[in-house]
Amino acid sequence: MHILRKLNVLLVSTSLGIGAVGPTFAQTDAAAGAMASSPEPTKAQRKQARKEARAKKNAELKKLEDAGYQPGRASDPNYPQDIQNAEKKAGIGQGTNQ
Repeated sequence: MHILRKLNVLLVSTSLGIGAVGPTFAQTDAAAGAMASSPEPTKAQRKQARKEARAKKNAELKKLEDAGYQPGRASDPNYPQDIQNAEKKAGIGQGTNQ
């Protein structure tokens, strides 16, 4: 009985593993095709993209802070609610649980 249980677990895990491998290859092939057609960004382009992303993040944080959010408060019992309220007030994000 114990051997049958082990065999069943082995069969199920193998079939799940095989099912997961197929789509992975398909996604990898599609991604490889997309990568081949678009050139890789240069170091300067990547640096510029990081600077833009950082500036966007800092601007959003500034809006939230202006709307009353205080990220430095440790152990805030109202954490999820206060950031959601600030998002609603600032017009950023969804402002609700997803």
